[in-house]
Amino acid sequence: MAVPEAPLPFHVCLAGPTASGKTAAALAIAREHDCEIISVDSALVYRGMDIGTAKPSAAELAQVPHHLIDIRDPLQAYSAAEFVRDATHLIHAISARGRLPLLVGGTMLYFKALFDGLDDMPPANAAVRAVLEQEAADKGWPALHAELATVDPVTAARLAPADSQRIQRALEVYRISGLPLSHFHSTQVATKNIATEAESTRASALISLEPLERSWLHARIAQRFDAMLEQGFIDEVRALRARGDLHADLPSMRCVGYRQVWEALDAHEAKGSSGPLPLAEVRELGIIATRQLAKRQITWLRSMPQRHIVAADQADALAAVQAHVLRAKAAND
Repeated sequence: MAVPEAPLPFHVCLAGPTASGKTAAALAIAREHDCEIISVDSALVYRGMDIGTAKPSAAELAQVPHHLIDIRDPLQAYSAAEFVRDATHLIHAISARGRLPLLVGGTMLYFKALFDGLDDMPPANAAVRAVLEQEAADKGWPALHAELATVDPVTAARLAPADSQRIQRALEVYRISGLPLSHFHSTQVATKNIATEAESTRASALISLEPLERSWLHARIAQRFDAMLEQGFIDEVRALRARGDLHADLPSMRCVGYRQVWEALDAHEAKGSSGPLPLAEVRELGIIATRQLAKRQITWLRSMPQRHIVAADQADALAAVQAHVLRAKAAND
């Protein structure tokens, strides 16, 4: 889809890797400004997926209006194009109410799609997908990832070799159109005039929570995953499996954490084991996958030169975020 022609009202974007403190920073902003939060998270859209997504608590949700949370059943997909449509509408509506639209999350594709737009790309093709699935069954997804690296190295660099859903889509787009997926995700700056670019810059501020020390983020990721396990994350996945209509290849079930627990439960059942799930193994796999996600998120952020970086692991991080919001609002007045 093309960049929306109507300029967006002023809004603030708060991004960062998982476990970098985005929720706390967003609530701090909300205490100082009359705002409404728009979630920029491809996992928070799903109902019934609360623990493994670190969804804001009922108390946190009650502090400030939130949008784009619990808007899809896990059986349904939600695309970047749908996010742009919904977020654009919400930004206009929130601004019309005299409040500050605050976009918060870690799904960088959504942010990039909102900033730069998405070119029209080929729709899903069942025949091509069937061929790719057969190739994956024969050779494995890492082999298809290697193939993707030869035709679309930009996309391959941000995907894990086992990320079957996204590898399949990227190869599907290439085989249908002859163009890499990165072409369709490219920025639209060349099609904008200088006035439009300047107006877009004034209309938004992107604040990025990025730790100076990766070890700080790794420790927080481990603490968060441990807390999820204690809160009943495995039982949450068991309840989703018990529905009977969900499967491991759905976008919802491929969310980090859910995928690892689902696969561990599959392996446990395949062994016919009646004992408890090996929590230490699940924990290790979940933490590793979450670290990999955080690394990809940081890579995405580094491709956004307009961002204002705040050191998430510094004591003055919240104050620095607030200062950026105040400066952005003042510049927009």
